[in-house]
Order: sequence, then C-alpha cells, then structure tokens
Amino acid sequence: MTVIQHLFSRHFGRPAGTRGLTGFRGGHKRASRYPSMGLAACLLLAGISAAFGAADKAQPGAAEILARAERIRLPSKAFQAHITIVTLRPETKPEVRAYRVLSKGNDKTLVETLKPAIDRGQILLMRGHDLWAFLPNLSQPVRLPLSQRLTGQVANGDLARANFVGDYKPRVLRKEKIDGKSYYVLQLDAVDRWVTYHKVLYWVDARSFRPFKAKFYTVSGRLLKSAYYRKFKKMAGESRPSRMVIVDGLKKGHQSVMQYSKMRLRKLPDRIFNKDYLKKISR
Repeated sequence: MTVIQHLFSRHFGRPAGTRGLTGFRGGHKRASRYPSMGLAACLLLAGISAAFGAADKAQPGAAEILARAERIRLPSKAFQAHITIVTLRPETKPEVRAYRVLSKGNDKTLVETLKPAIDRGQILLMRGHDLWAFLPNLSQPVRLPLSQRLTGQVANGDLARANFVGDYKPRVLRKEKIDGKSYYVLQLDAVDRWVTYHKVLYWVDARSFRPFKAKFYTVSGRLLKSAYYRKFKKMAGESRPSRMVIVDGLKKGHQSVMQYSKMRLRKLPDRIFNKDYLKKISR
C-alpha cells in the first residue's frame, strides 16, 4: 500500500480500487456512510501534493548559493577590469592605487600596477596555488603568500584569487533578516593552508543571490576585516557590485574602498599567465 493509500484508508476507510466502495459489493452502503468522502479526499490529496511540491522547492544547497553569488560578483569567464583602491586612515591623506586585472577562471590572474607612477609596471602573477611578484628592477620573480597585505586592508588574494568557489567548503548557518530582506549566512572554511583566509562568513540575498557582506577571520578566530558589496552596476553582462568597502577589524577607522571599472569579457590565452611573459607585459 502506498503512503497516499494509507492516509486515505486511515481517514476514509478502504482506499479507492478496493472492495467496499461504489462499484464493488456493498459499495453503495459504505458510500452512504461517507456522503462527503469525494470532496474530503480531494482536499487531503491536494494537501499531500502541496507538501510534496513544497519539498521540491526547498532552499538550494550551500554550494549552489555560493556559486550563484560568485557568478554575480565576478564573471565566470575570462575578463579584464580596472580596480582603484582608496585607503583611508585617521588623520592621514587618502592613498590611491590603481591596478589592471586579467583573470581566467580561479587559477590564472595577472595584476598590473598602474598607480602610483613609482610602482607602475609591478606585476603579480597567480597560477594555480602559486603567487609571484615581478619587479622591473629584479631579474627573477619573488614568491608571495596570498594572505600578505597588498595595500591598506586589501590582501594579494583579494585581487589575484578573489572567487571563493573551490577554495572554501561552504555550509549554510542560518537565514537572517536585515532591513526587511532575507539573507543566507554561509560559513566558508578554507580547504587548505594556502587559501587567503582561514574562515569567511558570507551574507547572500536569499531572493536575488547578490552578495551583501562578508567577514574574514584569522586562524585564532579573531575578526580580521569586514567587506560590504555596494553600488551594483551592469558590467560584463551582469549587474555586479562595483564597489567593495573593506573595514579593518583590528584598527579602528582604517578602511579601503575597491572600485571596479572598465570590466569586460576578454579572450585570454594561457601563454600570458607565465613568468616568461611578465617582461613583455611591462614593456
């Protein structure tokens, strides 16, 4: 007996298609005892169908939520973008730096310094798990960690390996309401020690899957910094956050603002993501 037949017989007697209902021996007598059986049965079955339909529309898994948010935040295809970083500190003038980023997937990135003029031509190359810095006055690139600070509150990995997919294992902690909107709160745990951050809490709009904010933590569990994704604009075929405000969790009043511009999809051959190509880029 199926689940639906069991529920039917529990509430109304034997299920349709068995002895005792109209069309079978004694069926008319039993039917007269349950004059509203047809309507009630329909209501019960409709409720069961609705329950199964609701199950089909259950919330997406953590991996899907993360993937959808990251496709909005940055293109999944190869792209080029300009990033301006303004670092703000108490009682000091803002520091402005600019970069050109060429990215292909989550394992190939070139970051070229455009401003200030004194640092123009410096390049970061990320390939796989390795990050290298090329300086025009050095003959050989220098290997760097992704977690090392690039400028202000921005780490090397924030530009060179910005997509969370693949580097972190996500799980849904809860749903949370902020200013009337519902958000998924994901916990992202680093898959290995080379990843930029040990743990990230990530807020994603439950309806649009837009990234809202993130909190980054040290190995000891201390809040390192918070990021807020703002000013969504159409870039590279999608409405994306054009501004990322990063607030230092350790130094009060210290923050950096990352501004994305000139973002476009671009074919990028693999040959440009190697050390030998760095000199050609800087000429």
